[in-house]
Amino acid sequence: MMIPADWQMWLTLAVAGGLLLSLAMRLAATDLLALAALTVLVLAQNLTGTDKLPTPTEAAAGFGNKGLVTIGLLFAIVSGLELTGGTELATGWLLGGVKGLRSALVRILLPVAALSGFLNNTPVVAALLPVVHDVSKRIGASPSRLLLPMSYTAILGGMCTLMGTSTNLIVRDLYTEKFTGESALGFFTPAIVGIPATILGLVYMVFASRWLLPERKPAVSVSDDPQKYTVEMQVDSTGPLVGRTIQQAGLRALPGLYVAEIQRADGRIEPAKPQQRLYGGDVLILVGALESVVDLRKIRGLTTPDGQSRKLEVPAWQRTLIEAVVSPRCSLIGKTIREGKFRSNYNAAVVAVARGGQRLMGKLGDVRIEPGDVLLLEASPSFLHRQRGSSDFYLVSRVEHGEVRRHEKATLSLMITAAMVLVAALGVMEILTAAMLAAVAMIVFRCCTTGEARRSVDWSVLIIVGAAIGIGEAMWKSGAAEAIATGLLQLGGNSEIRILAAVYLATVICTELVTNSAAAVIMFHIAWSAAATMQMDPTPLIVCVMIAASASFLTPFGYQTNTMVYSVGGYQLKDYLLFGLPLSLLVFSISMLMLTWWYGLAWAA
Repeated sequence: MMIPADWQMWLTLAVAGGLLLSLAMRLAATDLLALAALTVLVLAQNLTGTDKLPTPTEAAAGFGNKGLVTIGLLFAIVSGLELTGGTELATGWLLGGVKGLRSALVRILLPVAALSGFLNNTPVVAALLPVVHDVSKRIGASPSRLLLPMSYTAILGGMCTLMGTSTNLIVRDLYTEKFTGESALGFFTPAIVGIPATILGLVYMVFASRWLLPERKPAVSVSDDPQKYTVEMQVDSTGPLVGRTIQQAGLRALPGLYVAEIQRADGRIEPAKPQQRLYGGDVLILVGALESVVDLRKIRGLTTPDGQSRKLEVPAWQRTLIEAVVSPRCSLIGKTIREGKFRSNYNAAVVAVARGGQRLMGKLGDVRIEPGDVLLLEASPSFLHRQRGSSDFYLVSRVEHGEVRRHEKATLSLMITAAMVLVAALGVMEILTAAMLAAVAMIVFRCCTTGEARRSVDWSVLIIVGAAIGIGEAMWKSGAAEAIATGLLQLGGNSEIRILAAVYLATVICTELVTNSAAAVIMFHIAWSAAATMQMDPTPLIVCVMIAASASFLTPFGYQTNTMVYSVGGYQLKDYLLFGLPLSLLVFSISMLMLTWWYGLAWAA
C-alpha cells in the first residue's frame, strides 16, 4: 500500500480534529487529552524520522514559551493581589453596587474592554478571576455566566490598538520588516474594526449571556452544608464599612451566611436588618457554612474582636485557617473559649465554632466547649504537626483557601502590579521580565509566600497551553494550516472583497486549530502574497489578519484567555460554539463593512 507523501498533514489534521471531538465528549481531563494529542505527533516523528512533524525538542519548546511562562508568573502575582485584598480595593468602588447578572456584566466588562486596549489582555483576565468569583457569589449566579464574557471582552478590547494583544505586536513587527523599517501601521489602526466590534460585542454579551451560557454549579452547593459556624467579627473604626448598611457591605450576598445580630459598643443588641447601619466597634454575630466564613474574612473593614489574632506570635503571612474537632479527652471541655486561653496555650485564635446545624447564642468567647465541637482556628501551619498526635483534638486539617488576608499590604500589591503594567506598556522591558520582577516583589514584600505563589499556579492551564503550542508547530511544519488557508484564498478569485473575506475566514480557522500567534505568522505571509498578486494595498489584508487572529471565540485553545477560563468556569466545548458563533459572525460582518468602507475595496479588481 502506497503511503501518501503528505501523510503528515493528514495525521496532524486527524489529531487536531480528534482532540476537539474528545474535548466535546469530555472523555478525560482536558490537560491529559491535549498532552495525549501532542504525544501521538511526537511518537509519529520518532518512528518515521520525518522533518514535517515536531521533534521531541520542538514539542517541548512550547512548555518553555515566553507567553506560557508569563501566564505562570501572573498566577503568582494574582495570588499576591488576592491575599492582600488588592483586587477588592481596586474594583470595590465599581462592583459594590452590583445587584444582578446584567449589572455585574456591565460593571466587569466595561473596565476589561478599556484596560485590554492598553495592556496585554492575559494579565487583565488573570487579575480579575478572583473578583469575578466573589461577584458571582454576591449575585447568586454561577461564575460560568461571567468568565467567558470576560475572556471575549478582553479579546475584543485588545483588537483596538497595536499593543492590546501579542498577536498585533507580531504582525506589526512583520509589517515593519516588509517596509524596511517604515511601518504604515499607526497605534490605533486596528481600532477601525476594533472599536465598533467591541461596542456591539458588549451589547450582545450583556443581553445574550443569560440565554446562551449555562448555569454550571457544583453538585453540592454551600447552602447544602448542614454544619453552620457561628463567627464573630468586629467593624474596624477606621475601615470602609463604617456608615454603610448591612446590604451595602455585602454581608447579605454570601450564600449560606446571615448576620444574626449586632452588638453595639455601648452594650445594645440590635436585629440585623438589611438597612441597619454599621458603626465602628460593632460586633457582628454571623452564622454560615465554612466556605462563606472564609469569604467573609476577605471583606475589608472586618477584624477579629479584641484583636486576638493580631496578638499571636506569628505574622499574618505565616498564618492560615485550621479546622479542629474537639475530643472528649480535651482539657478544655466545659470551659468557655475565653477561659481556654487558646492564644497562650496553643498559639492560636478561635474565629468560629460549629456544633452541627445549631446556632450558638451569645458572644464567641462565652461559648462553652463540648466534645464534637468543630473549632475554626487561625494559627501557623506548625499547629497541624503539634496537634495531630494530641489527645485534645480528633481531627486537625487545613482549610482550603484559608490563608489569612493581609489587608495592610493591599496598596503595596497594587503598586507592584501597576508598576509591572506600566513598564511593560511603555516598552521599558518585556512583559515576561516585568512579570518576573513583580512576582519576586510580591514574595519579598510578603504579599504572598513562596508556597502560596506555587499553589496558586493552575498547572492544567499551563499544560494545555504548552501542548497547544506543540500541536500548532505540527500544523505549521506539516503544511496543514497553509493548505487550509491557501484553499480558502482560491475562492476569492479577482475580487478584493472576496479576498478579504477569504483571508479572514482562513485566519480564524488557523487560530482555532493552532494558536493566535502561529495563525498570525502563517496568514501574514499568505495575505501579503495575495495583495502582491492582486496589486492592491496590503494594509487592509494585514489589519484583517490582526483582527481575525485574535477573534477566537469558538474553541478554548485559540486564545490564552479562553484556555484560562475553560476549567475554572466548568465549560464544555459546546458552550464556546453556542455563545461564540454569533459573536464570530458579528465581528466578521463588522470587519468586512469597516475595512471595505475605510480602504475603498472593490468587488472586482
